[in-house]
Amino acid sequence: MSTNSLFTKIAKQKVFIIGDVMLDNYWFGSSDRMSPEAPVPIISLKKKESRLGGALNVAANCIALGANTHILSVIGKDEDGKTLLNLCKKEKIKTNFILQDEKRITTTKARVISSEKHMLRIDHEQTTKLSRTIEHRFINSCLKAIQIEKPNVIILQDYNKGVLTPTVIRNVIRHAKEVGATVCVDPKLTNFFAYKGVDIFKPNLKEVKEGLNINKLSISKTSLKKIHQRLQDKLKHQISLITLSENGVFVQGPQDAQLYKAHKRNIVDVSGAGDTVIAVAALVYSATYNKELMAQIANLAGGLVCEQVGVVTIKKAILKRATSMLKLA
Repeated sequence: MSTNSLFTKIAKQKVFIIGDVMLDNYWFGSSDRMSPEAPVPIISLKKKESRLGGALNVAANCIALGANTHILSVIGKDEDGKTLLNLCKKEKIKTNFILQDEKRITTTKARVISSEKHMLRIDHEQTTKLSRTIEHRFINSCLKAIQIEKPNVIILQDYNKGVLTPTVIRNVIRHAKEVGATVCVDPKLTNFFAYKGVDIFKPNLKEVKEGLNINKLSISKTSLKKIHQRLQDKLKHQISLITLSENGVFVQGPQDAQLYKAHKRNIVDVSGAGDTVIAVAALVYSATYNKELMAQIANLAGGLVCEQVGVVTIKKAILKRATSMLKLA
């Protein structure tokens, strides 16, 4: 398969991202003195910027690769929610199935950055589970959307902010199977073993250790194959895709396993790299059903976004050029 053919197939995918969305606010400035009031630097503010975060960063990565992208989530009925929806419209992310709850707030994260370094982060969020009423409304909205749109792939993006409850997860997975959608998961600890029967389970190394209660884990194919088996025993999923930070990625399906080393990069900021990995992995796999190709390209993409400050999306032209250096099956 040629690189052009692959990216053409990716652009034909319809993807649903279901999970916790956030508004990332950035305050950029400079600092050359300390405050006389406390032992903290004074930041001279130069620029403010709002970006899509959480599951919306996954959606933005999918949009960047040309996919038809819908976001399904619950946000607050507040000013931050309005800003978030306006940004989605600007980025051409479909928001028809986002619900607004007057009793919740829209999750926001404000980052203060000086000289390309994070100085401070302020989180404004609500992490309780959806109320029973909103949960039922959200499940009905998700199932209706899946039935009407029939997506090729569904990404469940969990940040422990309360949108992905066990009941939501169970219903979405069951309905996704009925319409033949590939289901990919980027988990967090709270619901780690709730994602039974999915196609791709993508934890990072820290999440694997927490989920399986492991203190030490050697980065080798042999040890990671044992991890896959332990996960598979509980989840009955098809493929494990474990991100290993500077050590690359590990992938295993029903039979064989591969460990791909990370490419050498000038790492500036790792924020959002996992979002890029799951977006690229989901689209490549739904377009090709080739798990090795999926792991290799996702590994490339995760490293590329770490060369920029803040939560950013993968650039299609850059990823396409990097992918052209691989031997595509």
